Amino acid sequence: MPISNPHTDREVLTKYAYATDEHYSIRYRTHELYSLPRIDFPRWVVETLNWRGDEWVLDVGSGPGTYFEWVRQNIPTGRHYAGDLSWGMSSTAREQAGTEATHILNLDVQHLPFPDHTFDVVMANHMLHHVPDLDQAFNEIRRVLRPRGILLAATNSVHTMPEFETLVRRAYTLLGYPKQDIPLVHHTFTLENGIMRLAQYFRAIARYDLPSAFHFPEVEPVLNYLNSGRPLREPHLPMDVSWDEFMGVMEKQIARLINHFGELQVHKLTGVMVATNGGGFAEDYLEKLGS
Repeated sequence: MPISNPHTDREVLTKYAYATDEHYSIRYRTHELYSLPRIDFPRWVVETLNWRGDEWVLDVGSGPGTYFEWVRQNIPTGRHYAGDLSWGMSSTAREQAGTEATHILNLDVQHLPFPDHTFDVVMANHMLHHVPDLDQAFNEIRRVLRPRGILLAATNSVHTMPEFETLVRRAYTLLGYPKQDIPLVHHTFTLENGIMRLAQYFRAIARYDLPSAFHFPEVEPVLNYLNSGRPLREPHLPMDVSWDEFMGVMEKQIARLINHFGELQVHKLTGVMVATNGGGFAEDYLEKLGS
């Protein structure tokens, strides 16, 4: 598959990586089952805000509806719109929404179909690293936010899961490609560079980090997790290395580590950034700054 950057290639994302919620669900369930400490991540993200209860919320790149429950609990008299670029994901989100007051659309964050100043909160969680034109996306998000509106954007650190990256590099070396380039999945929008990107569009940004770790006692869930990312990793393999060959080498490495240590630990660093031009945590400060 001759693809320059599968992480932002819309055909790869909508037809392979996120055509349905299958791959996403495997990763989400793995985080639930094998992470310590055990934290409800969607709840943690949503509760970084102090809600009034009547907000209009847009959840763009909502996937299958991961955040729906906690958003709806916090806006009993508000309005909730959500959607994804993938029709398959939007369809699953529609099922998840049921008869609740969540309006599901097929959404492109680079071209949002809403008037200016429509929303109090825009959520863009673990999806901005897939956007081809981040500047266009941030312009659109800022446009549809009200003057005191807030962007909630969860993402990973560039340093998250370093053990996996080490295993991948060793696998490439064992396969005869020690200098193979291995692009990082989240490199375009991370906890580290996200603040600088957002600072071009918002006056105040707060970053909240959540460190944790996978604890895998057996090989199978690790392989399932890695296989769920196949559409994004496979295009970077050397031309004469198949996915099965690559995963065979990975399996042997993982099995040896678990046999030796009793488990495979993979350290994670994720978090959320809250950005605003006049509301939320920065409201009083920005008012004084402008007076």
